[in-house]
Amino acid sequence: MKTAALLVNLGSPDSTEVKDVKKYLDEFLMDKRVIDYPFLFRALLVRGIILNTRPKKSAEAYKSIWWDEGSPLIVLTKRLQKKVQNGTSLPVEIAMRYGNPSIASSLKKLMERNSDLKKVYVLPLYPHYAMSSFETVVEKVKEEAAVICPGVELDFQDPFYNDEDYINILAESIRPSLQEPFNKVLFSYHGVPERHILKGDVTGCHCLKTENCCSTPSPAHAQCYRHQCFETTRLVAEKLGLTTDQYSVSFQSRLGRDPWLTPFTDATLEEYGKSGMEKLIVVCPAFVSDCLETLEEIQVEGAEEFIAAGGKSIDVVDCLNDRDDWSALLSKWIEERA
Repeated sequence: MKTAALLVNLGSPDSTEVKDVKKYLDEFLMDKRVIDYPFLFRALLVRGIILNTRPKKSAEAYKSIWWDEGSPLIVLTKRLQKKVQNGTSLPVEIAMRYGNPSIASSLKKLMERNSDLKKVYVLPLYPHYAMSSFETVVEKVKEEAAVICPGVELDFQDPFYNDEDYINILAESIRPSLQEPFNKVLFSYHGVPERHILKGDVTGCHCLKTENCCSTPSPAHAQCYRHQCFETTRLVAEKLGLTTDQYSVSFQSRLGRDPWLTPFTDATLEEYGKSGMEKLIVVCPAFVSDCLETLEEIQVEGAEEFIAAGGKSIDVVDCLNDRDDWSALLSKWIEERA
């Protein structure tokens, strides 16, 4: 085969041991596209402060959601790979931006499996563009490929936040939760610092600077995470027939004291709980695979916050994981790029 596919997800520690969590967090947080400070300041913050306090707490969180087979994100991505491989004749490997299997090891495996390899179709498993997710995968693959397979063409899948097939599948994953009466659907996306949005604004004068910036057409939207999150939400809501008062958007997982995208998910869950909601549905479209942020932060901590504040029932929709329609769509995209 002259073409192969590489599915790239976020990653996970090798185990729930503190040393492995610390190693993972170091690789993740020292990424200049995640914490975009100068190296010395980033090193002081991460290695001087965060890695001396956070790994133990994070290890406990991972333990609470760890499966017998290992990290849920890794297990689910391997299951997805198997289904995608069954749907295409092209070789398919998976890699993690942080942790294992690494991008370098997976590129080497593709080269070993295909001596005549000419092109690798790379699918970052992120629906939306963000420098701390999609962009860092693209740049890391380019960096590793320049050493491992310099003559091989790299073909990257664009963010698919508004792809019609993806929107249909995401909507169908939510639809069963709507069969019984509910108060609201909360679309909770991973948060990013506002400065990331400003850095990605190719116009330099649109994002967070003009009224209704996310709904006003602009070239900035091609790299605007906030716009793309709102657009995914709008399209899915239309597909499901939701009225504007039946859904809302929030952002989770903030880190540090700098301004991050609002409203925050934890504050929103508390607010909805205090209102005495009978049933809240939560979906996390920034993730295609269930992971710490969905299984622990939302299904455990988020649910506890909502109930403790007075909410009655919360239904957290599974990520797409290895759904048959989702894996079939990825196989279709791979075949089309062959």
